[in-house]
Amino acid sequence: MGLIAIVTWLITAMVGIYLLYLWLSGGGLQQQATKVTRFPTVLIFAHPILAVSALGSWVAYVLTLEKVFAWLSFGVLAAAALLGFVMFTRWLGGGRHARGAEQRFPVVAVLLHGLAGVTTFVLVLLTATVAAGA
Repeated sequence: MGLIAIVTWLITAMVGIYLLYLWLSGGGLQQQATKVTRFPTVLIFAHPILAVSALGSWVAYVLTLEKVFAWLSFGVLAAAALLGFVMFTRWLGGGRHARGAEQRFPVVAVLLHGLAGVTTFVLVLLTATVAAGA
C-alpha cells in the first residue's frame, strides 16, 4: 500500500501543479495586491509545501519502515489536506461571481486533484495504522 500511496500522491501533485500553473498564468500573484482572489498567497504555497514535505516523510517510511515517518507523514498530510479543503470551499463559494484567476480552474481538474488527494490521505492513514499494529 505504501507504493500505491506514492503513485496516487504523484497523480495528485501533477494535477496540483497544473492548477497552480493556471492560477499563476491567470495573474493570481498580481491579483493579491487588489484582493480580487479568494486564495491568499500563503494558502496557495503552504498547501503544496506541506504536501511535498509529507511525501518526503512517506518516502522515508517506505524505505525504512520506521513508524514515526508514517505518522509524521500523516500529520503533515492532514494539515495539507485541511488547507486544500479550505481552497476547495473558497473555490466553490466563488461561483459565477468569482473574478480571480481561480475561476479558470477546470472542474474535472479540481475534482481529480481532490479525489486523488483523498485517496492518498486514506491510503496513508490505513498504512500508518497497520504499521502501528505490527
